[in-house]
Parts: sequence; C-alpha cells; structure tokens
Amino acid sequence: MPVRSAWENDDLTALRDLARSFCEKEIKPNIEKFIDQHHVDRDLWNKAGELGLLCISIPEEYGGGGGDFAHEAVLIEEQARVADTAWGASLHSGIVAHYILSYGSEEQKRTWLPKMASGEAVGAIAMTEPGTGSDLQNVKTKAVKDGDEYVIDGSKTFITNGGQADIIIVVAKTDSAEGAKGISLILVEGDRDGFRRGRVLDKVGQRGQDTSELYFEGVRVPTANLLGAEEGQGFIQLMQQLPQERLIIGVASVAAMEAALEQTIAYTKDRTAFGRPVFGFQNTKFKLAEIATEARIARVFVDDCLVKHVAGELDIPTVAMAKWWTSERAMVAIDECVQLFGGYGYMNEYPIARMWADARVQKIYAGTNEIMKEIIARSL
Repeated sequence: MPVRSAWENDDLTALRDLARSFCEKEIKPNIEKFIDQHHVDRDLWNKAGELGLLCISIPEEYGGGGGDFAHEAVLIEEQARVADTAWGASLHSGIVAHYILSYGSEEQKRTWLPKMASGEAVGAIAMTEPGTGSDLQNVKTKAVKDGDEYVIDGSKTFITNGGQADIIIVVAKTDSAEGAKGISLILVEGDRDGFRRGRVLDKVGQRGQDTSELYFEGVRVPTANLLGAEEGQGFIQLMQQLPQERLIIGVASVAAMEAALEQTIAYTKDRTAFGRPVFGFQNTKFKLAEIATEARIARVFVDDCLVKHVAGELDIPTVAMAKWWTSERAMVAIDECVQLFGGYGYMNEYPIARMWADARVQKIYAGTNEIMKEIIARSL
C-alpha cells in the first residue's frame, strides 16, 4: 500500500515516473548480470546522465538538475523498488558531488560537477582503511607537501564505486602530528601514476556493487586538488556532510522495507499451503500487519527528517536516530518477509533473498549503529 509523502509534489512525481521507467528498463533486467560481473555497465552512468538523473540536487550552473535532496530521494526509492544495490548513484550524486559543491574551488566545481552530472566521470570517496573503520581521526594515509604537489601514500578499503571511479575524494593526513585537525580531503584523479585499484571485494550482499580496495603509492597531485581553502579542514568537512549520507541510508532502508512488504504480500496471496493462500493464515496476516505498521512509522520519521534537511533544520542527533533505527527495523522486517517466503526466500533467484543480504550492511557503513547511539547519547 504505497503512501505519497507530504513532501512530494507534481515535479517530484514526474521525476519519479522517469526514475521508475529508467530503473525498470536499464537496471532490473540486468541485476543478475551486474552481480556476476561485480559492477554495473559503465554506460549505465552515461544513460542516467543523458536523462538528467545524476547530480539532480546540484545547481544548474554546474550541470546539475537544480533540485534538492527530495529529488535525490526519489531516485533512491525507485532504485530500491527494483531491489538493486549495484548502482552507486546515491553516493556519486548525494555525497561526492556535494563535497565538491560545498568545499571545492570554482575551478574544481566547473571541472568535475558537469562531468559527474553527465556520467562522464564517476565519483567515490575514500575514507575507510584496513585498520580504521569508523575511527576517521586515525587514518594512516598521508599527503606530504612537496613544492606545489602532494605526495599521497596509503590504502583504502570498502570503497563504493572504487572499481569505476574517475575522481576520488581521499581522506588523508596532511599533518601526522595532529589528530582530527591534521586531516584533509584531496581530489585524486583515477588516471594518476601510483594509483591502483585492488580487487573488487567479495561481499555477503550488494554483490553487484564495485566496492574495492584502493592503493596510493607515491601518487602526486597538485596542491590545488585540496578541498577547501586550507589544510586541516577535512574532519570538519566530513562531520558536516555525513548527516546527508546517513539520511540517504534512512531513505533507502524505508524504501527497502516497503518493497519487501509489497513483494511478500503478493507472494503470500499467490502461494498456497494446506489448500488455501498463505496470506489466509492468521500468523501471516499479523506479521504483515506488523511490518506494514513499522514501515509506515519509519516512512513518517524519515519524511520528517527529509523536510527538515531540505530546510536546513535537521540536527545531527536526529539523523543518527533515523540511520540506526531505520536500518535496524529494515533488517528485522526483511527477515520476517524471508520467513514468509519459506524456502524460496533463501534462494538468490528471488529478490527478497538479495534484499535480505543487501540490507545488513546498512547497520555498518556511514558510521556503525553503535556510533549512532553514541552520537544520540551525547545530546541527552
């Protein structure tokens, strides 16, 4: 039972129709292919760019759609509706592009944002390292100034879009003697000498996504590739942008709950057991009633967060609540849906099985849910 959010208007409904058509035509038939090859086809980015589905919330003067976060949310929801997690568009458009928009020089913005909007360039952000997960203050990757260049050495892991990225925002230490104050964000082009991509990681879920290891071995980039006016602003920049990343997870989690519920209702009405539809059993109806209620509650909460975020009024503890609660409840809801599918729910040929495996990481990335609770507790 789809619900039209209060924030949706005619413009967003038209965008939803376009996004739904794109996801149904270009993504859904190719999901198995993307999983087998561990990445989406490169021309998927170009096709999306041609339709104006990339960088929708970036100003038109930089090649974007001139919309806001609600426009990004529509595409996130429609991608979740077809049970795809291979295409890293939400990170590309909703995260990487916004770092460049918020902190980039005019030259950086005019160089990269139009290319990201057209699909010519794919974006990634390299935060996590093999020895540091949520503890971003202790990254080991170094960027040492040498004249008018930075020399970057280090390694990153779990990097979304890492296999295809043309421009990567690297979280590095420009002053190793400092903690958070020694962190800077630096743009690294994918064709730089000394930069190489490691393996596409073999994950439990999101198997079509080119989540990769990245290595930087004496990579030289101009000091003009620094994001921001001066060194040492990286940690503050990360803290300012991470709330949007966490809201993206909230939107995706709710959309996944709703999609799983829709699929399970259809399956239980069609599947028979003991001479009647599975939906006819009281346990089935009660479980689905519970999932529907939790999905509605999650929708209302995230919709409220989205409206506040667009208005510039969403605070960090509230978005932390949204990230941890929706990702937790989505995992529980989808697990219940798998149970109602019975043995077929454990078969990869059924989207519900992939959705179950894909949802698990939502509790981990963009800051683990334990970190979210710590953020919330500090506000109490």
